[in-house]
Amino acid sequence: MGGQWHLTENLLTYCCNFVKLLEKKMAAEMSFANATSDNSFSEAFGNHMKGLGRMFYIHSPKEQLYEKVEDVPNFFRQSYPYFLIFMIIEHIVLRLEGKKGIRLNDGITSISHGIFQECGRLIWRGAESYLYTWIYANFRIVDLPWNNPVTWYAAALGVDFCYYWMHRACHEVHILWAQHQVHHTSEDFNMGVGIRQSVLQGWCGFIFYLPLALAIPPAQFVMHHQFSYLYMFWIHTESIKSLGPLEYILNTPSHHRVHHGSNKYCLDVNYGGVLIIWDRLFGTFRPETDKIEIVYGLIYNQPSFNPAYLQLFYTRYVIQKFSRLESWTDKLKAIVWGPSWEPGTPRLGDEDMKIDVENRAKYDIFLPAWCNIYIVLHYAVVLYGFFELASRYMGMTPISVIIFVVYVMASLTIIGMLFDNSKYAPMLEVLRCSALAFLTRSIATSPALTALQMVYVVSAMFWCLHTLKLLEIKKKVD
Repeated sequence: MGGQWHLTENLLTYCCNFVKLLEKKMAAEMSFANATSDNSFSEAFGNHMKGLGRMFYIHSPKEQLYEKVEDVPNFFRQSYPYFLIFMIIEHIVLRLEGKKGIRLNDGITSISHGIFQECGRLIWRGAESYLYTWIYANFRIVDLPWNNPVTWYAAALGVDFCYYWMHRACHEVHILWAQHQVHHTSEDFNMGVGIRQSVLQGWCGFIFYLPLALAIPPAQFVMHHQFSYLYMFWIHTESIKSLGPLEYILNTPSHHRVHHGSNKYCLDVNYGGVLIIWDRLFGTFRPETDKIEIVYGLIYNQPSFNPAYLQLFYTRYVIQKFSRLESWTDKLKAIVWGPSWEPGTPRLGDEDMKIDVENRAKYDIFLPAWCNIYIVLHYAVVLYGFFELASRYMGMTPISVIIFVVYVMASLTIIGMLFDNSKYAPMLEVLRCSALAFLTRSIATSPALTALQMVYVVSAMFWCLHTLKLLEIKKKVD
């Protein structure tokens, strides 16, 4: 009995010790999990704050030093969520101020232009910066250390200085304006306009940055080139009136509103990117005034929500102007002189002949609620497809990338035509949805793809009914 008792006692003691050890281990694991969770939260919060800071060019130079171009993150692509959040906040603020906010058709058109530009980047795969890298590798006149904050600040200043001259040239050289005008096609002025860019904008402007290659390391150039465009996104707004003393140094919403106006006093001024000091130094600065209401858009506006048309129409005009002039001297000037130039006038045109746009009705189309819902749902699918492409394109063949890019751009174009109530849009939408229904049928491997296939089939049938005049879309101009 005594032996059995001792055995039982020892067993109970062992069990108690095991339970205590287990409790200690569980407590340690919970403590580690809590600490890990806290660290993950802190890290995520810190990353979000850094991402938010990048939108305002707020950085720690020591944390943003890269030796090679391939080491530089794609900060622009990482900022997609901030673009959307800023636009939503701006829309709410404008609505609270009693204004219309961001119009659905115009806002989606701006986003479509941004996707167009990004699709171009997926195809170019960074080729725009190859010449810069080659010049730096073979002809640089000074070796600035890539990991020195002084180099960081020199790159920031140099990129912004070159941006001023690039931007000014895009307004003063006709063939460059043919691409840059895309950015000015909106009759609204909101943050969506900040991503309304030309597919070829990067190719038109890269030459102005090449002098930097004599000194600035390529990684620093690529990084600050992204930072400057992130900063310029949020200055496209009417909801911020003034930044006080910062107006003397920085490019602000107030200064940029003037730049986007088609009123005569707004023309050819305020070209700065991050800093407005270049305009003050070179005589192109003009402050905003309360005496004149700014009218946004092009002087000769092209009413459309079709991104492909807005990307291309002005290039066709340059070709027409080139063709109608007789002498080769005038033909050359039609390309490299200002948009307003005509034979016998100064390089930038006769100021007295320029039109002063004082007011005009905004182009708008009224669509039924069902049509807007349809467009938004299909637009969301296209965006999802683009983001998937952007995350995987480096592992795809160039031909595959081009095919998917064509699909994305064609879809955005047809959606724009729907907003325009184009007579060709319904049939093109039937073809688009039918093609995608066939594609999803051939690769359907999940219930989600099968459901998507059904959506495309129903959509194709839906627009067939419209072509038979069983569904009508009415058009109006505000």
